[in-house]
Amino acid sequence: MLVAAAVCPCPPLLVPEVAAGAAPELDAARAACTDALGVLAASRPDLLVVVGPAEKSGRGPHPEGARGSFAGFGVDLDVRLGRPDGEGTDPGTGGAGPASPERELPSSLAVAAWLLERTGWSDAPVEGLGVGEPLEAERCVQAGRQIGERAGRVALLVMGDASACRTLKAPGYLDERAEGFDAEVARALAAADVTALKTLDTSLAHALKAAGRAPWQVLAGAAEGAGLGGALLYDDAPYGVGYLVAAWS
Repeated sequence: MLVAAAVCPCPPLLVPEVAAGAAPELDAARAACTDALGVLAASRPDLLVVVGPAEKSGRGPHPEGARGSFAGFGVDLDVRLGRPDGEGTDPGTGGAGPASPERELPSSLAVAAWLLERTGWSDAPVEGLGVGEPLEAERCVQAGRQIGERAGRVALLVMGDASACRTLKAPGYLDERAEGFDAEVARALAAADVTALKTLDTSLAHALKAAGRAPWQVLAGAAEGAGLGGALLYDDAPYGVGYLVAAWS
């Protein structure tokens, strides 16, 4: 059963070495992520599953110890997911099969691995799941339900950005629908509103380049019946992209 969840944004700019001179601009977001991970640790989980958006090559399960790199962003920095000697299984199939350790983590899970290393995570085994942006809502919810059944006490670290269309200089340019979409997601995360996350407009999320939509709906599936409460720890769009941090417990 899901006992806690942390929701964090996943821009590589969260990593100070990647952000370089702009690193201080996301100090508040990093601090909020640290607080959210503290909620996960306090829940004493038996298993932590990290879920984040992924391109095709990074979709599916990633075992504990899987490697990630920020070399593609011009930084010689490698990370590993959780404890490096972990075995890892498929969180999307109830542990039915092993995941390949050779595949590199998608950038969202690499950022998660960096956050876990930064906070010294050692509280429970860690597994990763990369989900594709086109994944239908019901399949996301079903994946979440399966994750929730993986152990007696499951925690989720959910990586994903809100819209990328909040300003003229945003990656997706300005879309006047973006602010309202992000506000509704922020409200749902603050209230741990499972129904609202399940029913997010997938077409609108796609148009607004909201990479967190599928991971948030995985969270919704895992949280069914868990009775968790939510708290919104950060809500801003410093680069025209909505970054949200929340904790459920």
